[in-house]
Amino acid sequence: MALPEGGLPTRPNRFASSQEEEQEDLSEWKKQRQNDIRRAKEDEEPYFAEAYPRLTIGESSPGRKSVSEFLESFERLADDKAQGEQRKGPPKSKRQRENDLQRPQEDEEPFTNPDPRLASGESFSERRSVPEFSESFEGFADNEVVLMGRVRSKRTAGQKLIFLDIVNEFQKAQVMLEKNQMTTGHYCRAHRFKLMKQLIQVGDHICTSGLQSIKLSDERPLTVPVAVRGFPIRTRSGEPTLKATELPELISPAMEQIPDRLTDPKTKMQERHLDMLVNKDVTDVLRLRAEVLRFMREHFYSKRFLEFQTPILAENAGGAIARPFVTRASEFRNKDLALRVAPELWLKRLVVGGVDKVFEIGPSFRNEGVDATHNPEFTMCEFYSAYSNLADLIKETEELICGLAERSSELIKTQLNSLPPVDLDRFRRPFKQVQFIPGLEKALGFRFPKLSSEDALPELLAILKLSGISLPGEVPTSLPKLLDRLAAVYLEPMSFHEPLFITHHPSCMSPLSKSFLCPDTLQLVSARAELFIGGRELANMYEEENDPVEQKRKLVDHRNLVNTPSGGIAVIDPEETGKEEDTSSSSPLLKDSPVMNDSTLSPPLDTEPPILDNSALPSPVGVDDPVNDGREPSSRLEIDADGETSPLDQSFIKALDYALPPTGGWGCGVERLVMLFSGANRISDCLSFGSLRNVVGLTAAEKTNDVTKPSGKRNETGPDSGDGADGKASGSQRT
Repeated sequence: MALPEGGLPTRPNRFASSQEEEQEDLSEWKKQRQNDIRRAKEDEEPYFAEAYPRLTIGESSPGRKSVSEFLESFERLADDKAQGEQRKGPPKSKRQRENDLQRPQEDEEPFTNPDPRLASGESFSERRSVPEFSESFEGFADNEVVLMGRVRSKRTAGQKLIFLDIVNEFQKAQVMLEKNQMTTGHYCRAHRFKLMKQLIQVGDHICTSGLQSIKLSDERPLTVPVAVRGFPIRTRSGEPTLKATELPELISPAMEQIPDRLTDPKTKMQERHLDMLVNKDVTDVLRLRAEVLRFMREHFYSKRFLEFQTPILAENAGGAIARPFVTRASEFRNKDLALRVAPELWLKRLVVGGVDKVFEIGPSFRNEGVDATHNPEFTMCEFYSAYSNLADLIKETEELICGLAERSSELIKTQLNSLPPVDLDRFRRPFKQVQFIPGLEKALGFRFPKLSSEDALPELLAILKLSGISLPGEVPTSLPKLLDRLAAVYLEPMSFHEPLFITHHPSCMSPLSKSFLCPDTLQLVSARAELFIGGRELANMYEEENDPVEQKRKLVDHRNLVNTPSGGIAVIDPEETGKEEDTSSSSPLLKDSPVMNDSTLSPPLDTEPPILDNSALPSPVGVDDPVNDGREPSSRLEIDADGETSPLDQSFIKALDYALPPTGGWGCGVERLVMLFSGANRISDCLSFGSLRNVVGLTAAEKTNDVTKPSGKRNETGPDSGDGADGKASGSQRT
């Protein structure tokens, strides 16, 4: 195709010395341009038909993109094209696949049913998994070997040789099919080998068998017969390979093609099984989760703990202040039932009943929001040990976390190599400990007022204002919320450098734990500790309150403290308190004081605390609620917009009358541990089928109108703030 003579025309000089010269240059350039266009149209093979054609309307028009649109969607278009080719590509469509599977049945010597039952008898005991085959390869002499697995790759070498990679129990073995060696059993005619070559596709499950042979370097294979149908060999690279002498049996064909890669978020959500087949890191995270659960159970068994399952469906959600899932049972048509938010109160009843060491790993539910770190359904681990104190719980936590770190590191190095390595230097005992009140007083530069007094909240707010300290967000509506906000800004960031125990929280934050007078601060504090790593709460533990009278008083006081979002005191059932409660609102200082700006914290008095803004910090994942003793680290649950909290569990108070021994209780969210050791950034990565959004089939970009949402406002310091629960499963653990 001819181009205009002289190449592309030269643009006029826009920096001509005078206006006349510029006009002359433009006129000359225009004439040259017109001549070039005319010559291009008159050429034997015209460069274009018209200089100013109309844009065509048809098949090509939908594909037109502007430059900006092209750049913005380049990666997405490339991925869509690649995935489209992979899903449609050379492998047959579903209908073609069905026809291909049907044709061999009409042959003179038909193949077996493509979806057969596994035969029982001698062959059952001869089956080996790929790991067993690989580990005991040299020990299979004189024994028949039968391998089953999914075909993950298929390679042909000419017309007579096929290599298959089959996967079983996350390990791979190679199968070699050579036409000239197919001499046993049914006579392998050329057309049957060709049919098999077309029939077996990536994704199919097959069954094959053979004899052992070891190929050493460049020497000829050394054959050791173990069956009459093939030869397992080692290739020059040492890979276990089954050299079959009989066509493999198709035991479950794949009707859809497995792509080489999968990146589309919608497909990953809606087809989790496909995501697991394609992306190894997805499966590795779930395998690590299984190993974490196994390690935890083995750890507790080694300490003589017994595992129990407690009720999930009951009249009272129990164990934590959080919005429960409410349902009805046909047995009780006029009574609301709830899914549990924590197993704490049930487990403590077992300790009262004589089970001195008990643990449970099971699901809990919070009818709240879904995001990167929270899910309404999550797995919680709690244990209770009679005759244990806070020091025992801290020691047990260090042992468990360090053991999990070592085990996870070993697995990632040997098997789960798609996951980032674990930094074992980060998990060195003993972990750092910081007391709650002294730590905040040192950071803020002033002494706290008496936190057990009724005026503690307005007094502390006034001191903060006089000291020039402003906190992001709205004014906290309760003392536990305010204290928790301060801890989130000044104490929890210390855990980015090393694991951190925050101990001895003010008593008002932990209604289910034992309290004592701190000799250093003369404040009433709880025998409680929280473990933080990387800004996230991993575990919550404390000595259990076992005085029934004191426990009831604490629960009632706590509910009064957090029952209304406005900070006012809620009306409590007179049967629970024995008297009418004051329903007046809180101090005028709390209501009338100006809203604190979302500004950087200013240094108080003569000290220089670190300048931290919540906006600069990652949202603490499931950080335990300030008032929640929940073992399962919570997301600092905000109370329902209507101001309701969980009803007082009178049956639990009655159980304490039968004497709960001095007991230490501990809890954590399993998903948080998996996120810590796997490096996963989203809780959905640590759940078998993702978050609630994944389960109901919504895409990440869709709004969550059709899924459960938290009522009322979001919390004040991020997704994890708010007043929490009474239970080990603190607050709205949305993990």
